[in-house]
Amino acid sequence: MSRVVVLGVFNADVAFRADRLPKMGETIHGKSFHLGPGGKGSNQAVAAARAGADTHMITRLGKDAFAEMALEIWRDAGVTPVITRHADRSTGSAFIFIEEHSGNNAIIIAPGAAASMTNADIDERAKLISEADVFVTQFEQPMGPAHHALEIAHKGRAITVLNPAPAMDMPEGMLALCDYVTPNESEAEALTGIKVVSLDDAQQAAMALVARGAGAAILTLGEKGALFHNGSETVHVPVMNAGGVADTSGAGDAFNGGLAAALARGKAPEEALRFAAATAAISVTRHGTAPSMPSEAEIQALLARS
Repeated sequence: MSRVVVLGVFNADVAFRADRLPKMGETIHGKSFHLGPGGKGSNQAVAAARAGADTHMITRLGKDAFAEMALEIWRDAGVTPVITRHADRSTGSAFIFIEEHSGNNAIIIAPGAAASMTNADIDERAKLISEADVFVTQFEQPMGPAHHALEIAHKGRAITVLNPAPAMDMPEGMLALCDYVTPNESEAEALTGIKVVSLDDAQQAAMALVARGAGAAILTLGEKGALFHNGSETVHVPVMNAGGVADTSGAGDAFNGGLAAALARGKAPEEALRFAAATAAISVTRHGTAPSMPSEAEIQALLARS
């Protein structure tokens, strides 16, 4: 089976739905509340596993109820946990506001134990990382371990995928370790200074990321789909229609997990892009983040009719 290794964070998602965010000092009535599993790394690992990849998740957890939630969702999805647990720190958590009429979201994260990850955590798992078919990371955990893990994966056999979220400055040369970098519009703007509104903007931003060293850039563009550029070829994949939009909060993670699973099977970039787009399209028809990730059979069914 194709192997995906993800370095990242698990967060317990505390999600509120309301017509709008309250103003400072204001209290408003919400439409609903939900507590469930999330965190970009964890969501991507769940998505990759449900999409058919042998998936391993590297992180730190606390010794609390939220950690048990993480282990349960990974067990159900088929993710192998590669973790340490720490009694002196909490497991990560996230506040998610979901706008009732649109499904759009705003998020605050507190990574907890995962914020204390170091390069030593990575060195202990160097063999697993270097021998992966695909290695994926983001920026919810500290930058140092993400950079170090990309170095190990790049030197090994792994295809490297960096989802630069949340967007922040990265060390010089880090993009050169990435076979794929996968920002959304706002992250691409933060990294390149190019405001991404149109497909032309997206191509310019992708070209800028490749010029800085990335092997290829894939920009996720919401309702405009996704755009791939590798320096010589540009491919646009429109958004797929899997039904009405219920919640967009897991879409980017679904895309990255689906992309990793497809690349791990040796799919060409355009085919992997379509697989990732289908994964994301199904996820937004459901509430929640990790619980919204579709199975491989569901993804293939959507691709067959799209």
